[in-house]
Amino acid sequence: METAVEALGESIARWTDKNTLLESAIPGLLLYQHDKPTPPQNALYEPSICLVAQGAKRVLFGDDAYVYDAHHYLIASVHLPTMVHIVEASEEKPCLGLVLKLDQREISQLMVDSHLPPPRAQQSGRGMLLGEMTLPLVDAFQRLIDLLAEEKDIPILAQVIQREITYRLLVGDQGAHLRQIASVGSQSHQIARAVDWLKNHFDQPLRIDDLAEQASMSSATFHHHFRSMTALSPLQFQKQLRLQEARRLMLAERMDAATAAFQVGYESPSQFSREYNRLFGAPPLRDIANLRQLAVGE
Repeated sequence: METAVEALGESIARWTDKNTLLESAIPGLLLYQHDKPTPPQNALYEPSICLVAQGAKRVLFGDDAYVYDAHHYLIASVHLPTMVHIVEASEEKPCLGLVLKLDQREISQLMVDSHLPPPRAQQSGRGMLLGEMTLPLVDAFQRLIDLLAEEKDIPILAQVIQREITYRLLVGDQGAHLRQIASVGSQSHQIARAVDWLKNHFDQPLRIDDLAEQASMSSATFHHHFRSMTALSPLQFQKQLRLQEARRLMLAERMDAATAAFQVGYESPSQFSREYNRLFGAPPLRDIANLRQLAVGE
């Protein structure tokens, strides 16, 4: 196992440079390398499996902290606003990791094709969890990365290996949770659908009663299960999505603060500035200036 993980890290290092994130030729596969710890940063995790072949990463999610390393992987089963930072990395031993996005429809189809039974009904739990790395899982990721050297094989073989990885997760120690999310009609599945709706419509007015009705729950029940899975109320969840998107618009597209605020659904620029300051620790103009200065320094 140790030898296989070390080889996986070497493969990641071959395809990345220091302090970079590579969106690889394989759809949904990201590779990264960092040679020093990083400060906590706001990040939106997509449904994905994340693993580190060398070093360690820490994710703050609500009141919980998840640390994953060469012995543990992390699964985000829905879109989740988090704080994340690399806690173990150096010039000699950089943090080497990858992210593979998960498709809920593929998980559901694989459950059918492999005759995996849905888990017993249970209360919806956290949308983020840790699992123990296994040799078959490491081996599958190694073969997936090896395809980058043979790009002609990617359209055919990448899907096969990604399907194997999904299967390994479904029958692994956290498989019951994934099957719960993918089981139509379960509370977890209904909340996951609500999360997807908010992710795609965060700039629109939020009506809790309408979301609860779509999930076939009372407003109080819906609110309880939503917070259980995301560690946030629906309103807090929407607010974080709005603020993170506004930050991206100002940084990447050089949009001014007022325009970005209206773009993401705010009607009051002063309210936007207050909530932005609360989340990112500085008002919009100063925060964006600091980020640009940091990028220039790096």
